[in-house]
Amino acid sequence: MTATKDDFYHGGLTDDEVRQSREKYGVNLLTPPKRPSLWKLYLEKFEDPVVRVLLVAAIFSLIISVIENEYAETIGIIAAILLATGIGFYFEYDANKKFDLLNAVNEETLVKVIRNGRVQEIPRKDVVVGDIIVLETGEEIPADGELLEAISLQINESNLTGEPVINKTTVEADFDEEATYASNKVLRGTTVVDGHGTMRVLCVGDDTEIGKVARQSTEQSTEPTPLNIQLTKLANLIGKIGFSVAGLAFAIFFIKDVLLHYDFSSFQTFDDWLPALKSTLQYFMMAVTLIVVAVPEGLPMSVTLSLALNMRRMLSTNNLVRKMHACETMGAITVICTDKTGTLTQNLMQVYEPSFYGLKDGGEVGDDDISKLVVEGISTNSTAFLEEMAEGEKPKGVGNPTEVALLLWLNSRNRDYLELRENASVIDQLTFSTERKFMATLVKSPLIGKKVLYVKGAPEIVLGKCKDVILDGKRVDAVEYRSTVEKQLLGYQNMAMRTLGFAFKIVEDTDTRDSVELVADHDLSFLGVVAISDPIRQDVPAAVEKCQSAGIDIKIVTGDTPGTATEIARQIGLWKPEDTERNRITGAAFAELTDEEALDRVMDLKIMSRARPTDKQRLVQLLQQKGAVVAVTGDGTNDAPALNHAQVGLSMGTGTSVAKEASDITLLDDSFNSIGTAVMWGRSLYKNIQRFIVFQLTINFVALLIVLLGSLIGTELPLTVTQMLWVNLIMDTFAALALASIPPSESVMKEKPRSSSDFIISKAMRSSILGTGVIFLVVLMGMLYWFNHAEGGMTVQRLTIFFTFFVMLQFWNLFNARVFGTTDSAFKGISKSYGMELIVLAILVGQFLIVQFGGAVFRTEPLDLITWLIIIASSSLVLWVGEAMRFIRRLTQK
Repeated sequence: MTATKDDFYHGGLTDDEVRQSREKYGVNLLTPPKRPSLWKLYLEKFEDPVVRVLLVAAIFSLIISVIENEYAETIGIIAAILLATGIGFYFEYDANKKFDLLNAVNEETLVKVIRNGRVQEIPRKDVVVGDIIVLETGEEIPADGELLEAISLQINESNLTGEPVINKTTVEADFDEEATYASNKVLRGTTVVDGHGTMRVLCVGDDTEIGKVARQSTEQSTEPTPLNIQLTKLANLIGKIGFSVAGLAFAIFFIKDVLLHYDFSSFQTFDDWLPALKSTLQYFMMAVTLIVVAVPEGLPMSVTLSLALNMRRMLSTNNLVRKMHACETMGAITVICTDKTGTLTQNLMQVYEPSFYGLKDGGEVGDDDISKLVVEGISTNSTAFLEEMAEGEKPKGVGNPTEVALLLWLNSRNRDYLELRENASVIDQLTFSTERKFMATLVKSPLIGKKVLYVKGAPEIVLGKCKDVILDGKRVDAVEYRSTVEKQLLGYQNMAMRTLGFAFKIVEDTDTRDSVELVADHDLSFLGVVAISDPIRQDVPAAVEKCQSAGIDIKIVTGDTPGTATEIARQIGLWKPEDTERNRITGAAFAELTDEEALDRVMDLKIMSRARPTDKQRLVQLLQQKGAVVAVTGDGTNDAPALNHAQVGLSMGTGTSVAKEASDITLLDDSFNSIGTAVMWGRSLYKNIQRFIVFQLTINFVALLIVLLGSLIGTELPLTVTQMLWVNLIMDTFAALALASIPPSESVMKEKPRSSSDFIISKAMRSSILGTGVIFLVVLMGMLYWFNHAEGGMTVQRLTIFFTFFVMLQFWNLFNARVFGTTDSAFKGISKSYGMELIVLAILVGQFLIVQFGGAVFRTEPLDLITWLIIIASSSLVLWVGEAMRFIRRLTQK
């Protein structure tokens, strides 16, 4: 049943053979990646380690609630869990919806096939194994196959290899042995940029090369994010401290007030045991309360809110974040593996330098005869076109990228190639082929008034067919000038540029020979050469320097040649004069290395050329084995497996749907500079999370010890359940919003990446939490002691003052937390931080309403204005002491 090469001439497949092929090999559709259900997406949020600690706290809290018939604390903790998980779920769901809009793929594109003895058009999805496909310039190849015929066929394989132009042929002697894919094979998703041909389909759908890569790109990566690793450590620490303090407190009270207090040998009835059991239960409940107090309910919500806010704000900097933790993980990356085409370069061939020897400065076209020959030659001796564009839009081309570049160069000099092409009458044309390596067109020229043969192609081939060179209006012997041209070509090639040579010949009207015969005379006149390149993006060198100064290694992984890759690396500042062969490798050579040998080299590598998708994926996984946090950029299907397995995958907005599906962040402007911006956001976000932890754990440290010490000295609970809810939930949420909304700082790009093994609580944070916490504790315990021993004892009003003073201490400490880790004033940039201003106002208003109108619900009594002013003024010392310390540090640093 399977078609043979002769089927092209025998009419292709019949309808029965199409049906049999579809049953045997399947349809030409890529299996879409399985999206998690909404429930699964939501339940994933419970994998956060701190949320898990909260769940344990909620269970213990529920036990107390059932015993005491007071459910407010339990409801508060559950509300914190639902808020933290719900916010995360909503923002990821919303980002996925935006992403799906980006990724609309049309499988209904019509392709030409030969079936039942005639050419017909069918949707791409209906192509089957054995079909004969007619390939024409500009069309996307619908499946993998073998060429039956190839006429000057050139394919854009950048989606799979990064190569924009690959010559394809059916002549075995002309096969490129170094090519990533065989010269007679064409692949789904690549595009015909020049020539035409026919192919026999060998693989469809998931069996195609793109299908295999897409499957790899949807494999689940189990690599934990650096933030998750650090939060797990923090959750474990909080759990250990909470359970240790609670266990110790329970043990002390149980031994002191139960074991040593009662004479168990005298107990006869259950009533005798009842007091001891009640005391034991009371101390157990106190221990559970300590565990609940120890857990920072606001922490997961703070992290979630910070990530969610950053997702939204990063969108305005052209970073569409699909997975929330990717925002922060960008701040921890130590290595960026980037492709070349479309990421570092513009993926648009442009004339770098025209060097026509007979023109002024080699490139300026005027009204002289040589200028006319250059302009008409480029216009007529071409198969490319420029698209009609709206006013203000940049022109685009259709056809061979190098020919398009020439037309764009003419267009930039206000020369209308189409008018010249239409006015000149084409007599004969010899299209470009890989065998000839040149193209020739014979035209009747209205500019010269005679027949002119225009030739362009590989400079060394074209020059070899010339007798002279047009140099400043004079004719110089081509043989004598050859060394000068070769030296010029070598300079361009060392800069990884494509070169084209141009020649012409004026033909007498009586000469009836065709292009082949005229070229065979070897009497052409050489006009010059043009260097064409895919220029690097203007912002890339600065962005690379920015990332390197931030301690991030950059590695180029491309399907391009070693020479081109090295030159691009040099242009962007990555490849230095001192670099050696140890710093670069080809995909084939890398594949031959054992894992031990590769691990020894991966950190030193700067360039991997001629890389295949599996090479890039292996590189990423080996880097991760070395402890690197890896980000991968890419726009092609070939990048998808590596995008998926890296800690952060960064796809381009103009990239393939498979690449975007595998990524965590899509760079909407395709700019490498956006990566540096994302790193800055990530690092700033991590610092904001650290600031919140300092603020949050200071509150929890103080609250934990107040409850513990308060129990030891015998006072009633200084903070009620509802008051703790205001402090631990509402105020924490406000603080999370305030600290999460601090704008990113460029200064973080001067620091080195943090290690994923580092504990999230740094030495400076620990000193701040313990130092500030101890001072607060001494002051607050002093207040409790004084209130207890003052005339009238502990009244509701004094407890209200204590509660308000406790909240105001944290209020002023919020300003210190805002600039923790810097020497800046707490008021620096606060006028632009609208989030902070609103939160400050909300906390003050909320506390005022609770105190003045909370009544029995919050165990408060209204305070007079004088008392309010005394509390605010005295508690504000927290801020002024912090300001003084930061001022001294600023002076010391200067």
